[in-house]
Amino acid sequence: MTQPVYIAFEGPEACGKSTQAHRLAESIGAVLTRETGGTDIGAQLRSILHNVDTIGLDDHAETLIVAADRAQHLAEVVRPALERGEHVVSDRSVYSSLAYQGYGRGLPVDDVRRINEWAIGSTWPDLVILLETDDATLERRMNERELDRIEQAGSDFHRRVREGFAEMAAADPTRWYVIDASTPADETAATIRKVVSERLGI
Repeated sequence: MTQPVYIAFEGPEACGKSTQAHRLAESIGAVLTRETGGTDIGAQLRSILHNVDTIGLDDHAETLIVAADRAQHLAEVVRPALERGEHVVSDRSVYSSLAYQGYGRGLPVDDVRRINEWAIGSTWPDLVILLETDDATLERRMNERELDRIEQAGSDFHRRVREGFAEMAAADPTRWYVIDASTPADETAATIRKVVSERLGI
């Protein structure tokens, strides 16, 4: 029996994570989930984080809310699925906290990491697929939709988030794989499927 694996998709807003996570989960028969909001409790926490009517939320409080969502998500969805022998594909993971609250908000990345290590224990993704695309494509996609609180954080914030993802991927190439998501969706999906097969044997 194939060992169950935990695969996370990461990347900036509007890079196509949700679409590609869905396609991969369907392809390998995995449990599809997301952070934030992958549980009923998480959905309530997500509404605080993303609602444009949430005014004045402190960056430290934001970090703790995301970590709380993640702790619930790992306990309720990810670990039980892995224990049942099922693969898990998640739209975002712990690395989003490091990128968004650490690099993006400017909080000490080591502090954000420690908070999340306590929240998730030893359950880290086996493979992280980082989707990258050009600025023009991201801007066009963002302009085509109504932006939530975090999406409205500004270009400098999102630039720092992207730089954070790139740094983490470069520092841990055995866990991360960077994919150009500016290609057509079918081509991107085929590349992802090939990477998962080569890296994880599924």
